[in-house]
Amino acid sequence: MSMYKITSCLIFLFVSNFIVNAQQQSYELIVPNLDNPWGFVFLPDNAMMINEKSGKIIHFKNGVKTEIKNTPKIYLRGQGGLLDIELHPNYKNNGWIYFTYASGIGSGRGGNTTLMRAKLKDNSLVSQEVLYKATPNTTKGQHFGSRIVFDSENCVYFSVGDRGDRDVNPQDINRDGGKIYRLNDDGSVPKDNPFASSNTAKKAVYSYGHRNPQGMVVNPFTDEIWSHEHGPKGGDEINIIKKGKNYGWPKVSYGVNYSGTKFTDKTYMEGMESPIHYWTPSIAPSGMAFINSDVYGNWKGNLLVGSLKFQYLSRCIIKKNQVYKEVKLLKDIGRVRSIVQGKDGFIYVGVERLGIIKLLPTL
Repeated sequence: MSMYKITSCLIFLFVSNFIVNAQQQSYELIVPNLDNPWGFVFLPDNAMMINEKSGKIIHFKNGVKTEIKNTPKIYLRGQGGLLDIELHPNYKNNGWIYFTYASGIGSGRGGNTTLMRAKLKDNSLVSQEVLYKATPNTTKGQHFGSRIVFDSENCVYFSVGDRGDRDVNPQDINRDGGKIYRLNDDGSVPKDNPFASSNTAKKAVYSYGHRNPQGMVVNPFTDEIWSHEHGPKGGDEINIIKKGKNYGWPKVSYGVNYSGTKFTDKTYMEGMESPIHYWTPSIAPSGMAFINSDVYGNWKGNLLVGSLKFQYLSRCIIKKNQVYKEVKLLKDIGRVRSIVQGKDGFIYVGVERLGIIKLLPTL
């Protein structure tokens, strides 16, 4: 594969990997020719497993792509498809891999977000277990979420968007949609979940009042769960997720309808959590990772967020749990979909219709 280093007016051709300089930030193309790498992880042997939204799971090692067999049946519609992927913290011993995807299982037409775990054997998914299936199925194509993280107790958290039913789902803990959920790693409900003792609530719900969270990460410096979500026209948010809390959608928002009309005049209400940061206009955030390695020097502690709309990587400088400043990286690279810090401390970024790149430190 050829390597290109782009300056303001010259292109030099070398024989090696593909490296580009954009906005004084270089990267190396690691996995080329991907359409929509919605989520990816590194296996212990440093191979990658990559979820393509279309439903393919790709194993990548030493430049070779292999398509995984026996993948779950995907409900592919609008924003729905094969979504996130995460390894169990004790993967080396138990082999469990967790996926979120849009599924049509259950009654009714359409689909909804599903959490499944499985194991990898001979390039095939085996021992598949559906741990949670949001209901009801609907043919609406928007707001499936969905990201996955684990906490220090090996509980699994995953997000489900409001499924385009903003006036019903997000504020009702008896319904799925517009929530972040928490389960034990086997799919059972933790006894200390905030609504575990309710007779009517969805017992897996951990927080509610969300619109469409497509970024979630455990802050490695505080162990808090940070999430971001899409607003409508304006009002994308970063939130620190707390047990049983209401994050306000759609009763409070910094956004408006896509037509420009208002659906609420409130940006704050008593009893609802305010975002630590918001974007107006919307950047359409997807993917999220903290830098906690020393690879990038004084960037350690920064938060990275991808922009689908404006096609860049935002480096958010954090001070006292607030976004103090943003720096745009990789401007116009394409729709940034997923972000992972690798075992080597480098940041890897999934870009639609490009592939997975490695962010190189500024010299």
